[in-house]
Amino acid sequence: MSISALQRRAREARGWLLDSCFPLWADHGVNEAGLFPEALTMSLDEASGSFTRVRVQARQTYVFSEAWRLGWKRETAARLVHAGVATLAGNALNAQGLAGRTLSTGSGHLVDTTFDLYDTAFVLFALADAARGPGPAEPALAAANGILASLEREARDTVHGGYAEALPKPAQRQQNPHMHLLEACLALHIVQPDAGHMSRAQELVGLFETKLTAGENGLLGEFFAPDWSPLPGDPSRVVEPGHQLEWVWLLHAYARLRGEPVSPAAERLYAFALTTLDIEGRAIQSAARGGAPIDASRRAWPQSEALKAHLSMFEARRDERFAAAACRSFDVLMDEYLTEDGGWVDHFAADGAILSNTIPASTGYHVVLAFAELIRVMNA
Repeated sequence: MSISALQRRAREARGWLLDSCFPLWADHGVNEAGLFPEALTMSLDEASGSFTRVRVQARQTYVFSEAWRLGWKRETAARLVHAGVATLAGNALNAQGLAGRTLSTGSGHLVDTTFDLYDTAFVLFALADAARGPGPAEPALAAANGILASLEREARDTVHGGYAEALPKPAQRQQNPHMHLLEACLALHIVQPDAGHMSRAQELVGLFETKLTAGENGLLGEFFAPDWSPLPGDPSRVVEPGHQLEWVWLLHAYARLRGEPVSPAAERLYAFALTTLDIEGRAIQSAARGGAPIDASRRAWPQSEALKAHLSMFEARRDERFAAAACRSFDVLMDEYLTEDGGWVDHFAADGAILSNTIPASTGYHVVLAFAELIRVMNA
């Protein structure tokens, strides 16, 4: 019953993407400079602002790559992807050959040139995804490999592992940029299987196993000292269920590409994250390592990560329990967050009050990827 119900939801996801999401963001989510703006207003106009983040350019480039692969208006989708790749391989890069943070919405030029590992990871991910389709692969991969060479030269931490999250190096380390760098490496491996991307991915998974989950209860921490040791107080006590769930999906993807068993950490993180969901399956922003809510507000992205985690567990085990959980997460997204016109409500308070007053473009990456995974797993 749950599997057939999930199959129906996969078809519903495809319909919402093709009929609502992709048309909305193609028609309203590109400005006169050819950039993807930060957000739309609730009336679907471009939200005012003098800059847009590089990560938004990367995430929306991914969105339209997925649109192309799903068969939505391929000429339009390809045009938007090519524009995104041109930005990511051009104006988005600073003098070091790494991604900066923000671009002028008027000129398209880089405004904040500061390197950020999180932004760079998303640029790499988007370039890999564009190479997978619609292509052409060569310029996108050439740009990605140039960025990786700069990343190795400028930001690798040869003493403690991982990469500097920014330059100059910040006082705290973060897991989140490394998580997305792993995602980018896996995407690059798919299109360049003999280029060493899996070796970098293996290093990042090793960092996850030995440092990022070395704290109490073996859960994923968020912030660390420069040597990856735990920080005192809240930085080590507070965890994010959405990121626990995101790593569950990544660990399954990594194992699938390598043809090996999934790390036992995936089960541990998944089991913990389930204890933080409410009866309807909603994910909160943050919790203590014991599971008690800290920030019980609910953004759209953790709901998407919950769906992906349930799907990865279902794909690995074909157990109806995970299909039922995926159905619940899908229903939360579709019934509470997503709108008929292809947008979303990004943030609810714990009591259900709406906290967001715009439709941030960056949320689309999470939703589209979760729905694309649902379609893939259910072959819909």
